[in-house]
Amino acid sequence: MAKHSVGWVASQKRWLLAFLVMLSVSTLIAFFIRAAFDSCDRRMDVVDKRVPLGSPIGTSPSPLSFMKSKLVLLVSHELSLSGGPLLLMELAFLLRGVGTEVCWVTTMKPSDADVVIYSLEHKMLDRGVQVLSENGQEAVNTALKADLVVLNTAVSGKWLDVVLKENVPRVLPKVLWWIHEMRGHYFKLDYVKHLPLVAGSMIDSHVTAEYWENRTRERLGIKMPETFVVHLGNSKELMEVAEDSVAKRVLREHVRESLGVRREDLLFAIINSVSRGKGQDLFLRSFYESLRLIQEKKLQLPRMHAVIVGSDMTAHTKFEHELRNFVSMKKIQDRVHFVDKTLTVAPYLAAIDVLVQNSQARGECFGRITIEAMAFQLPVLGTAAGGTTEIVVNGTTGLLHPVGKEGITPLAKNIVKLATHVERRLTMGKRGYERVKERFLEHHMANRIAAVLKEVLHKSKSHSDS
Repeated sequence: MAKHSVGWVASQKRWLLAFLVMLSVSTLIAFFIRAAFDSCDRRMDVVDKRVPLGSPIGTSPSPLSFMKSKLVLLVSHELSLSGGPLLLMELAFLLRGVGTEVCWVTTMKPSDADVVIYSLEHKMLDRGVQVLSENGQEAVNTALKADLVVLNTAVSGKWLDVVLKENVPRVLPKVLWWIHEMRGHYFKLDYVKHLPLVAGSMIDSHVTAEYWENRTRERLGIKMPETFVVHLGNSKELMEVAEDSVAKRVLREHVRESLGVRREDLLFAIINSVSRGKGQDLFLRSFYESLRLIQEKKLQLPRMHAVIVGSDMTAHTKFEHELRNFVSMKKIQDRVHFVDKTLTVAPYLAAIDVLVQNSQARGECFGRITIEAMAFQLPVLGTAAGGTTEIVVNGTTGLLHPVGKEGITPLAKNIVKLATHVERRLTMGKRGYERVKERFLEHHMANRIAAVLKEVLHKSKSHSDS
């Protein structure tokens, strides 16, 4: 590959530095506040069908303005760079933006100092969120006084008995349980025995809501509370970058230069933590098969690359070693690029041409990275499972393929389709962006959450008055 001149590279790096300096603090925070989640008709209230999507925040009063001066306690099982805690932080900042008094409790903290926890706690303190000890009397008093208590993830349920003890019955009527898990090992009575007695549960997709309804009934013999489905939305800060052509061009050029790929090359990327459940192994097998198909058909295409964003060699996982060994065995080291895990996903979304969402088994609970990619006008090649099926319109904003080994060849063929049909790829990207603008923005999510909070507050007040 021809190398750019030293002067050109230096100039681009100065441009990137200037761009990053110009980014607001809120934009940088937005890069840290994202999720990616490890998805009913019946008696479930489908909030995104009942509530008008509303006007963008900033052009009209926030739909959450009724939460002004109320006291809300947010309880998370951990404080980390994973999707659940970061999404709860996003809710904390939305509530602080309308004058809510917000307190935060992390139920499980490591005994040693942790730089990530320190950093995230100080981000919350800077935004006016009060961080409390997980098992102190202040947490108990706050739970009793709060207008609303939000438990984040199924695992947080253990905190109720451990900390609140005899006060649990007084708090349950004002609890909203926000569930993101799709894995079977979370269905334990130790975690969720109080679920039937809380004011409501909030789940990120219809698929996940139906799964929880069936699983709790069949495996645990308990009934879900009133359940609200709330699709997530992209932050205003991420959308600002996605809609800034200059910013995207600078980021695209910088990332591609760092990867050693050319401007005209095609990049297919998975952006997820590296684990078997996210399907990076099957993606690489599909990518290799797509290269063989192109060779067999003697297609004249730009050079193709696979990008795995989410690598963590410091963890020395067997799975990641398997991925790298496969790449070496197939001699495609020049085509596959491993990038360390990061929360600053915008540069990679600007740099790639197609997002691959290859989560396996039941798929993603929702999959925030999918709507983020669509905001950058990227088509999505996704598994036909979980929340992805509620985001991607098959054949319109992307292409879906089966989970498991059965999906390897279909994904390989879809990779070739989007590589060979430029206009189709670009049209899908544009339609994905339009779908985000219609359904998956911050103000859409705020409206949906507001409807849930109003209902939960009403039920809590009715219970206290009775």
